Amino acid sequence: MFAVIKTGGKQYRVAADEKLKIEKLAGDAGDQVVFDNVLMLGGDKPVIGSPLVDGASVAAEIVEQGRNRKIIIFKKRRRKNSRRKNGHRQEYTLVKITDILTDGGKPAAKKAAPKKAAPEAEKPKAKSKDEPKAKAAAGTTTALFTAPEGAADDLKKISGVGPALEKKLNDLGITTFDQVANFTAEEIEKVDDALSFKGRIERDDWVGQAKALAEAKEG
Repeated sequence: MFAVIKTGGKQYRVAADEKLKIEKLAGDAGDQVVFDNVLMLGGDKPVIGSPLVDGASVAAEIVEQGRNRKIIIFKKRRRKNSRRKNGHRQEYTLVKITDILTDGGKPAAKKAAPKKAAPEAEKPKAKSKDEPKAKAAAGTTTALFTAPEGAADDLKKISGVGPALEKKLNDLGITTFDQVANFTAEEIEKVDDALSFKGRIERDDWVGQAKALAEAKEG
């Protein structure tokens, strides 16, 4: 059995299980569509509509939405130095005919896809010994000092300290020149290890710079 349907301003001869490329329809792959404009039913007893066959329809399923090959439109006007070149790719919908219905029949409801089993909850990962180092590399630091009350100093005035490094120092609890000026050897070693400085504090004389900045601030 076959049918002749009209869609997108064109007529198509279709049969069950055939795939057909037609003018673009709204919908996603897997959606069901029904063509009600049936012009003819073929078979043992052909039925020709006037213009449509009463109670007849064709059910189909959208396979994919796509675009045809690009065509070039070129226009030229003689002796006018006029040329125009455009490209066009026509959109289409590929459908698969699932059923040809008569006497007002309705297409069978599509079965819902089985639900996938929910994944098991992941076990919390054990903390690695290298986690503190990884956090430091990622810019996440743990406070080593108790930040004093009051407004923080502009640590960027210390040579070699930029905005990013100032934030890391603040995260460690270092916010004032006085703290840096009074660093002990043990505290310098702690900050070196936390920020992987490798002796940078002593090499750049942070303590001496901080003392001078603290005195200038008080003066």
